[in-house]
Parts: sequence; C-alpha cells; structure tokens
Amino acid sequence: MNMKKKLAMLLAAALCVSTLASCGGSGSTSGTASSGSASSGTGSPAPSGDVVTIQIGFENTTDEPIGKAVQKWAELVAEQSGGSMKLELFPNSALGTKSELIDQMVMGENIITIADGAFYAEYGVPDMGIMYGPFFFESWDDVWTLLDSDWYAEKCQELADKGLTILASNWVYGERELMTTKKVVTPADLKGMKIRLANSQIYVEGFNALGATAVPMALGDVYTSIQNGTLDGVENPLSTLYGQSFQEVAKYILMTGHIKNFTTWCIGTSFLNTLTPEQQELLKTTGEEAGLYNNDLQTAANDEYAQMLTDAGVEITELTEDQVSEWKAAGESFYELGSSFGWSDGLYETTQAAMGK
Repeated sequence: MNMKKKLAMLLAAALCVSTLASCGGSGSTSGTASSGSASSGTGSPAPSGDVVTIQIGFENTTDEPIGKAVQKWAELVAEQSGGSMKLELFPNSALGTKSELIDQMVMGENIITIADGAFYAEYGVPDMGIMYGPFFFESWDDVWTLLDSDWYAEKCQELADKGLTILASNWVYGERELMTTKKVVTPADLKGMKIRLANSQIYVEGFNALGATAVPMALGDVYTSIQNGTLDGVENPLSTLYGQSFQEVAKYILMTGHIKNFTTWCIGTSFLNTLTPEQQELLKTTGEEAGLYNNDLQTAANDEYAQMLTDAGVEITELTEDQVSEWKAAGESFYELGSSFGWSDGLYETTQAAMGK
C-alpha cells in the first residue's frame, strides 16, 4: 500500500473514532474527545463568544513544506471555526526553543508546538523515544502501522496524563540525511566529527552510536556554528537543510535516511481542557487534514530540494545496500542502552511485533 493511500486511510479512521482518539492519526481504546486526559485538566471552558487564540511555535521557515502546511492548518481552523478560533504562527523559533515551549505548555500556556517521541521520552514517556533511534523503521509503511497500533495509542494516553496531548501524528517531516563539511560515506568517516543534533538524549546517543561527536544545539544557531568551525555537520531532511541555507556552509550530503521522521503537534493537556469538546475535535481533525497537505508537499518537494542543493554546489551521495547494512550495524549499539533511557523490558521486540515483524 503506498504512503498516500495509507495516510488517507489513517485520517478516515481517525475521524470515525474521533470520540475515542487519544492522539491524532491513530485509534485508542480509551479516552474521549478531550484526548482521554480530563483527569489532568485544570482549566475552565473558554467563555462563549470569545475568539480563542493559540500560538504555534516551530523552528522551521514558512518556505519549507512543513511551514506551508502550518499556514494551511491556520486557514482550516479559521474557516471551520467560523472565526471563533485562531492559530497565530511563530516560525524560526521566534516563540522560543522546543524545550522552552514544552515547559510552558505543561504549565498551561496556550501554545502548540512540533515535537516527537525523542522529546516525549524526556517528558514522562520514555518508550516513545525508540521510534527515533537510528534505522529503527525500514519503510514508511512500518511507521504508519506502528502509529495505528494499540501500543502507540497507549503511549499517547500516557503522555496526555503527563500533561502533553498529541493533536496529530500523521505529518511526514522527512527522512533525515547527513550534511557535512567534508565527505562522509562510511561510519568510520564520521568518527569524531561534531554533528548538530536536536537537544534530546535519544538523538544525541543515536548519533554517538554511529561514531559522531553529537552536539545538541538549537537549529537557528547551526549555520553560524558550521561557518566558524564549531560544527562539522548537521542532520535533517533535505527540505530543512536547504530551508536553513546550510548549502552555503557545507557541501556534502550523505543520503543515510537514518530516521524515517514522522512528527507530531502537541498542546498542553490542561489548556486543551479549557476548550469545548467541539473545539478540541476541530484542532485534531484540521491538524490531520493539514498533515495530509504537508505530506503531499514533502513528496513533491524532495526531488526539487535535491536538485536545488546540487545546483548550489552540494555533492549528494547515495548509499548502496551493503553500505546501508554497515550503517545499520553501527547503530545497533544504541538499542542496548534501553535501561539508561528508562525503556520497558523487551521494548524493541514489542514495537517490532506491533509492526507485524
């Protein structure tokens, strides 16, 4: 089944079971339209007639597919709410770093941000981090199968109980590739190189396992850090690498695809519960609809970004099957660190089974 068809099926399923969904894009056997997290809610419903304004903070530019899709989300919310709800966009980390925003959201601020299991692992649900280990997913079908599983629904509910509710999970961020100032082909080439990773233990240890010296840093600081030699490289999807203009300071990309990076949008559970059930449901359904729009943009843009990077003088290297196997083998030590991440016993086997493996 191709990705687009699978995503459409996921959205249809989510709409059909919306009163039971605890996280966007996947079914749940517990919870209500308030994401099964009413026990965590402390707010009062927004007064009738008031315009509900929610800030969306994210580190991407509005020119990237994901930035365009967030704008689409804001349009959908305004249209479908009849103007009674408004999403206010803050790209380029203008509202703060991801960690800062999540801390504010847990405290009840009216904020939505983009995040993933590597961050949620540090906010009370460590098992979600495994999805962002190196070479965890073999295909995008594996991703959507796991997101449609009871295991994922249970983890979303645990997260909601900790203070963060996932609104939509069906957004493709892209396959993360490696961009460096000198050519890298094998894990041995990467040894000791200072590579920027998001400020998350999962991401950092995943790249350390591959042989790099991982440096956690906000995305907005990376360009200057590569330019002045503080960093030797960065990893991200092609759209983000180009959108951040890294082609001006680094000239090599290795198409590792080390993470099949789906991403999610989350909101503080306590703030969410100040909204009516109808408003909560609107945020979820429009978030998932915007996710499908994002995924179409991502698919169409990937080849275009590769060409633009090439035109900018970047050398792009594809891996052979044998080389991919070498990188996978290098990353295997990461999954031996489960106890240090607080993972459940047998988590790797559990998640593989949930993907039908």
